[in-house]
Amino acid sequence: MTPTPATPRRMYSLAQLIALPYTPPQMVQLAANTGCHACGIRIRPSSPGGPFHALETDAALRRETLARIAHTGVKVLDVEIIRITPDFDLANCRAFLEVCAELGARHVLTAGIDENEARLTAHYAALCDLAAPYGLSLDLEFMPWTAVKSVGDAARIVTAVSKPNAAVLVDALHWARSASTLDGVAALPRSALNYAQICDGRVPGPTTVEGLIHDARCERMQPGEGGIPLRELFARLPADLPVSIEVPDDKRAPAMGYEAWAKQCFAAAKRVLEPQGAEP
Repeated sequence: MTPTPATPRRMYSLAQLIALPYTPPQMVQLAANTGCHACGIRIRPSSPGGPFHALETDAALRRETLARIAHTGVKVLDVEIIRITPDFDLANCRAFLEVCAELGARHVLTAGIDENEARLTAHYAALCDLAAPYGLSLDLEFMPWTAVKSVGDAARIVTAVSKPNAAVLVDALHWARSASTLDGVAALPRSALNYAQICDGRVPGPTTVEGLIHDARCERMQPGEGGIPLRELFARLPADLPVSIEVPDDKRAPAMGYEAWAKQCFAAAKRVLEPQGAEP
């Protein structure tokens, strides 16, 4: 009699930043080759002029991505990125959300880039309403160089909008580099959490905005390599919370090859999160 496979304790996903040059179908295949259940895809830039993959306008690329998803069984966990700026245009998000839904994605990584918190909160609430019919959550990521600088800032805004698809995204690096605490993470309700991002980094980290951005986008460490208390952090998060492995390294990853790099990062994440050797 064939034994029933164990139910996975977590869903593991590869964030787009781990192999930013990879196209969406390549990211899907990379996750499959690595042994991850899912991947993230970046279809809008994280900053003006930044790299992204034009799924909104490239129908052939969408078809290829959907075919790869069907072939591998890999899911799209999250899609990047919606930036809520002072001149935020809600109508400009509809095509983005339609592509997210077509991909079967669950979550949209969202950044707050507006120091006027009342306006930011209003735009975020309207975005949640627009995304709801597509079955998408808007996961607000706190980053110390943005208007949403800490877990407390993100929690306050998510609470204020009071939408079922509003959530906080905890990134281990940003948590360690911001005015955030373990207690602040532990206080987040389960309903405000959909997934978290894991990596490691130097402690203490950079002290300038330029240094923080460079580390976050270009020079993260594999889990266990740096000084972030990852086990303590993830102990404050639900044990079944999906985890996105986000470890960009502009030097080591291309030198080693992105697939080998992704496999190392996945193994490192499991060593941190599954210390007893449980197979995810």
